[in-house]
Amino acid sequence: MNDKCVVDKIVTNFFRKTCRLRRRPTEDYVRAACFCADINIVAQQREKFEFIPLISGSMAEFYIKPMLPHIGDVDIMLHHNNMLAIPTGHPPPTQLPLEFHNHVSAFQIIDSHLPGYVYVKLRYILTKSNDSGRYDARDYGLRHKLFSAQKPPSEDEFERHGPARIFPRYRKDQLLIDIVRCIRCLSWPPQARDWPRRQRNYGWPDSATVDYVVSKGCDVVQVAHRQCRQDEWMSTHQFRFSFSRAEIALINNWTSEQQIVYHMLRVFVKTEKLTEIASNSEVGTLSNYHIKTLMLWACELKPKSWWTDDLNLVRICVELLRTLTVWLNETRCKHYFIRNCNLFDSLLALKIIGGRLQLIDRGLVASWFVTNYINPAAHTCPESVSRLFDDKSTTANLENAVSAIVDWRMCTTILDYWIGFDNAKHYIAHYVSESGVCAPSCLCWPLILLKSDACLSFYFTAIAFLHVAHKFRRGGLDGNLMEALPVIMNE
Repeated sequence: MNDKCVVDKIVTNFFRKTCRLRRRPTEDYVRAACFCADINIVAQQREKFEFIPLISGSMAEFYIKPMLPHIGDVDIMLHHNNMLAIPTGHPPPTQLPLEFHNHVSAFQIIDSHLPGYVYVKLRYILTKSNDSGRYDARDYGLRHKLFSAQKPPSEDEFERHGPARIFPRYRKDQLLIDIVRCIRCLSWPPQARDWPRRQRNYGWPDSATVDYVVSKGCDVVQVAHRQCRQDEWMSTHQFRFSFSRAEIALINNWTSEQQIVYHMLRVFVKTEKLTEIASNSEVGTLSNYHIKTLMLWACELKPKSWWTDDLNLVRICVELLRTLTVWLNETRCKHYFIRNCNLFDSLLALKIIGGRLQLIDRGLVASWFVTNYINPAAHTCPESVSRLFDDKSTTANLENAVSAIVDWRMCTTILDYWIGFDNAKHYIAHYVSESGVCAPSCLCWPLILLKSDACLSFYFTAIAFLHVAHKFRRGGLDGNLMEALPVIMNE
């Protein structure tokens, strides 16, 4: 294994051949849809409004499926359909998407002293006219205090991670569900006005993607800056911009090789416990978001040839880690969307991480992936394949072992897709059987599933029809089923 170039190519071949294109939905995606439906049922019954869900994070960003797990949890953003955020100076909207309620509280976004962090204040009450379908605004001026997004008492029992509330899983093989409540902003914020119009020398993202991203606006999430969390008032009133919708669109626009590099960097940083070095310190953190930011800037600032000519994933990873090292040493990580916003705000822990990253080179990183990724991946294969890794003392032996993994992985592609699809169908049938159907769930489920797989959206509708027919045959329809039936028939 002394020939570094050969090992580089072996590692590159392994990742390119074993990272499949992921067909959704997985069972965890369907479980997330189930959770969103349940939340909407409770919201409508108790408070007469709906939560509009967005499955975000790694589940929505990645379209590859590597051999080892690459998604740590299911991230769901929920915004109220009776709340809206608007930038300061923007007039109240007269048209809103159909998902919004007839009565909407519109909150004005106000800058804080920290870029990327804001406050919100109630400014308008929007009421939809039955005749015109337009919204009329009642101006509250500046009479209201800044809005504080206090968590409901019912959520005290759940573990928190930053702005997210972590909901329990019922089996060990299920992913945790992180819920983040937010306020939707339909406009692209002026704090990020430079992003759509800045010069892009290499054509990424293209103008169509930029226009699409801007049209989706952003969200604001109730979380205070790390420096403000000890302040009782700011910790409950400060919000942060979230560009999750933009990030999903951009990362889904990456090539498969760029997605693989993103996965490799995340695995390296997490396995080497570089995040723990920072998080155990009182002076800052290094997170997946910094790796995402590194990748977004690289995709924009590097020419296409840098990614494709003499493709070597190890080389790309090492060069990007060196860029991260410079950022760490300079305590500078520029926010991808917001100008003058630095994602690093500390020194000591970042210097320690930067010092460790300075020691890496292509040979070390290639060997690291052989030991810490390919070897564990081999042990998920049958013994006839995994035992080839018992002797990897030469590059020839290593290449033979990796080729065997690749062959096995390609032979099991159809079976893996079938198992995932079958598990998703079972989850839907089990949910309908145990929980029944009602109007909110019949509206929520198909919409979420349709974004991922039209077949499962139709499958839910078919199962819902069968459930209604079964209940009718057993003794009639209750109020929930009577309300759900017209919704099912319109699907």
